[in-house]
Amino acid sequence: MRGHGFLLANYVPGNSLLHRTPLALKFTLVFACGLASFIIVDWRISAAVLAVLTGLFLLAGAGVKRLWGAVRPLAAVLLAIGLFQWWQLGGPTAARIVLNILVCVVAASLLTATTPIQRLLDGVVRVARPFKRLGADPERFALTIGIMLRSIPFIAGTFADVRDSARARGLERNPRALVLPVFITSVAYARQTGEALAARGLGEAEDQPA
Repeated sequence: MRGHGFLLANYVPGNSLLHRTPLALKFTLVFACGLASFIIVDWRISAAVLAVLTGLFLLAGAGVKRLWGAVRPLAAVLLAIGLFQWWQLGGPTAARIVLNILVCVVAASLLTATTPIQRLLDGVVRVARPFKRLGADPERFALTIGIMLRSIPFIAGTFADVRDSARARGLERNPRALVLPVFITSVAYARQTGEALAARGLGEAEDQPA
C-alpha cells in the first residue's frame, strides 16, 4: 500500500521557532482558529488569517507540497460547499465559510507538522488528565487518537490503490469493485491492530475492584 497523507500534514523535523513553541501554545492556536471560524463574519479577515497561517506553515519548512496534500482531499467538498453557499447566501458568505474551514485545516496541519506524534499524544494525555476523576482514561484516549492518526492514512491509501486497480480494469464506475476491497482490507487491518494491542496487554479495561 502506498503512503498517502490525509487531511493533516505529517511531522517535519526542524528547529524553527514553531518547532520550539510550547505545545500548549500550539493547542491554543488550533482552538482559537476553530473558535474564530464561528466568530469571523468578514471573508477578508478570514483570508488574512489564512494567509498568516500559510506563511507560518511555509516558514516552518513544511513546504507547499505538504500544505497542498493537507488541503487536496477537501478540495471537491469545499468547491461544492462554496457553490451551494454562493447560490443560497451570496459570494462573500460562501468565501467566508470556505476560508474558515481552510483556516482550521491549516492550523491543525501546522500543529502536526511541527510536533512529533509522541509529543502530541503526551500532550493529549496531560490535557485529559483532569478528567480522570470523572472516569476518563487519558492514556486510553491518547491511544485511540494514535490509532486514528495511523488508520486514516492507511484507509485513504487503500482506497487510492483500489481505485487505481479498478481503473486499470475498466471498473472505476463499479461501486462494488471500489467499496468491497476497501472494506475487507480495513476490517483485516482493524483485526490485526486489535490482536497486536491484545498481545501487548493494551486497550483492555483494567479489572475493577469488587
